[in-house]
Amino acid sequence: VQLQASGGGLVQPGGSLRLSCVASGSAFSISTMGWYRQAPGKQRELVAISTSGQSTNYADSVKGRFTIFRDNGKNAVYLQMNSLKPEDTAVYLCHAVALEGFRLNNYWGQGTLVTVSS
Repeated sequence: VQLQASGGGLVQPGGSLRLSCVASGSAFSISTMGWYRQAPGKQRELVAISTSGQSTNYADSVKGRFTIFRDNGKNAVYLQMNSLKPEDTAVYLCHAVALEGFRLNNYWGQGTLVTVSS
């Protein structure tokens, strides 16, 4: 399974961005998909996840500003980010749990850089 993320870039504080991540491969079904981020000098942290049952969970720091949603037909997950703050600056990584045969495997995308700055 390969994860291809896109949509990062430079945005001013208060602006918006939408990140996209598409899973490709063969003979798999996606369970949980989500986004993590890692800022320079900091640990990787969960931003938002969406389970196969469409339940979602968000980091407290992004609640009310970010929305995660999925297109299961496309094996895609999106992160709509509004009211961006400089502290949201980080590399955002797509994550997926895929069922392959009888095994659940974890996959990571290559990361996309989000920079929030005036």
